[in-house]
Amino acid sequence: MGRLQGRTALITGAGSGIGKASAELFAAEGASVVAFDQSEAVLAVAEGIASRGGKAVGLVADAGSESDVTHAVATAADRFGGLDICFANAGVSGGLTGLLDLTAEDWERILRVNLIGAFLAVKHSAQWMIDHKRGGAIICTASVAGLRSGAGGTPYSASKAGVISLVQTSAQQLAGTGIRVNAICPGLIETGMTKPIFERARDRGTEAKLGQLNPLKRAGVPDEIAHTALFLASDDASYVNGQAIVVDGGLSSSHPVARPGSLS
Repeated sequence: MGRLQGRTALITGAGSGIGKASAELFAAEGASVVAFDQSEAVLAVAEGIASRGGKAVGLVADAGSESDVTHAVATAADRFGGLDICFANAGVSGGLTGLLDLTAEDWERILRVNLIGAFLAVKHSAQWMIDHKRGGAIICTASVAGLRSGAGGTPYSASKAGVISLVQTSAQQLAGTGIRVNAICPGLIETGMTKPIFERARDRGTEAKLGQLNPLKRAGVPDEIAHTALFLASDDASYVNGQAIVVDGGLSSSHPVARPGSLS
């Protein structure tokens, strides 16, 4: 029996990358999946799960729209009888525009999806779980960029720091409900959002240098984050709550340092 057998999961940003990998893994572990993304690619993700014998429905929707999020929660209940897991994974990068060149509109666009979108997912999934007197697991995708500078643009990094705080405060606000709220902080993972970085490195012949600053000396892949999400969604993480789990090959375990043998 799968680790998520009989449960229903809502996953935002499920059209590609980490969300797609998580939707497929959760389904393989027995969950019924509501796959949600602004791209129509999410429909193919749901169809692929169904073709392999899983249960899934795809929704083309906006993670930053409250009406779209409430519709997704209602879809989980209507189609699959409930909601046990919410993975608020949708996000946008916003690029690396310098601080002094950013506009308020740039900030609003990024915060709307990355932070307000996560808030909406947490709020409405938790409300459904409370109303129906059942616990559950809520997971948000944050980032190592939310821990310290150097891993993303200013508004992106601030939005992910906000996600970490949202998870911590939500876990406390939901005390006694049986709902666990945790975050994952990925390092450099090859996804649709980071595709330009990987493509530029391949064009220059420097792909082997991607991830060189972490002790594993490589970038990660979406499945590695999906398996962390699976752990947090499952009963294996029954005593894990209010945490930001870093999955970055060890990058954030150290301040910048010259390793032995790295100096000539």
